[in-house]
Amino acid sequence: MSFFCSRAVAWTVVLAPCVATAAPLSLEAALQLAAQRSQTTRSARAGVLSASEAAQTASQLPDPMLRVGVDNLPATGPDRFNANRDFMTMKRVGISQEWLSADKRDARQAAADASVRREMVQVQVAAADTRRQTALAYLDAFYLGESLKLARLMEHHAHEEQEVSRARFSSATGSSQEVLALTGARGTLQDETADLLQQQGSAGIAFQRWVGRPPEDLMPPDAFMLPAEETYVATHPTVAAMQRDVEVAKQTASVTASNRKPNWTWEVAYAQRTGYSDMVSVGVSIPLAIAPGDRQDRDTAAKLALTEKAEADLAEAIRAATAEYRSLHGEAQRLVQRIDGYRSAVVAPASQRTTAAMAAFRSNQGGLAVVFEARRAEVEAQRKLLTLQRDLARTQVQLAFRPLTAEVSP
Repeated sequence: MSFFCSRAVAWTVVLAPCVATAAPLSLEAALQLAAQRSQTTRSARAGVLSASEAAQTASQLPDPMLRVGVDNLPATGPDRFNANRDFMTMKRVGISQEWLSADKRDARQAAADASVRREMVQVQVAAADTRRQTALAYLDAFYLGESLKLARLMEHHAHEEQEVSRARFSSATGSSQEVLALTGARGTLQDETADLLQQQGSAGIAFQRWVGRPPEDLMPPDAFMLPAEETYVATHPTVAAMQRDVEVAKQTASVTASNRKPNWTWEVAYAQRTGYSDMVSVGVSIPLAIAPGDRQDRDTAAKLALTEKAEADLAEAIRAATAEYRSLHGEAQRLVQRIDGYRSAVVAPASQRTTAAMAAFRSNQGGLAVVFEARRAEVEAQRKLLTLQRDLARTQVQLAFRPLTAEVSP
């Protein structure tokens, strides 16, 4: 006996990896998988890299310019186009450099840094949106799976009761109406199961789009940590992005305002002459702002108007985020109350009705159709409860995952 037991244990050890099923997938694990494969976040990170590289050169001076030429070259006469005969002809080489003041370079650097921070927020917004969409897809797949379990359970009950009704009809204790009613009810339940399977297929595609694997075995989601109103509004993606837009607009206006002071260009040149002394030239070019009120000041006014526009958009975004939070929070509270009331007023009595119908049927005081209707009413109540729980979970996901969380906050 011990020999056969040891062989059985050995075969169990060998076959265990083959029959082992994948571990259930939790919501947190699904979020991690979605974050790893998110191309939207990758795209936003590329934007940050681009802005960061551009910011490295924002405060630098423009490249110097090499100037090479020939001055006073004869165009007519016997020395035409001869650079070595006339004493006024000079071969010149020089270098010029446009000079930006320290204030201008600081303003440009501040604008570039603001652009980098704006792109960083876009990364955080993309990561938060990926988490929210993944959580919603997870909830849809999970609750559809639970609804499908109830539908199949009811279909199984209908099959059992149909078989019992046929046996009762064969023994002349039942009626053909009872058989036909249960047959039609079973067909209806099969159609409901097929409809849920169709919905589950669509939900599975949406889930796989974010996570990269089908929702074969999902764990029930844990309770969600809901933020306060102030936190929700302050970390709302639209608000955070528009705050950076305001910062960029202000810095851009500062750069434009600094253009009222023109940039000077310094130049040094060395000129070579034939038979005479070489010459050195030093000069400076100064743009003349002959109408700053019609040019530079108007450019600055245009940028300041964009700043005001960004500030107005930010104020409106804050109002919208506040209203959104209050709407979602109120809806979540109402759903909690509905779930509690529905569980006590509908689900519990439906379960008691099924128990009473089964007891009556066993004592030959009730028909099989009554048992079926009681069971169906109980399952429908449980499915309605699942729907309410799903709606509550989706609302809580909107509250918990739409803001930029601690991991991705600006």
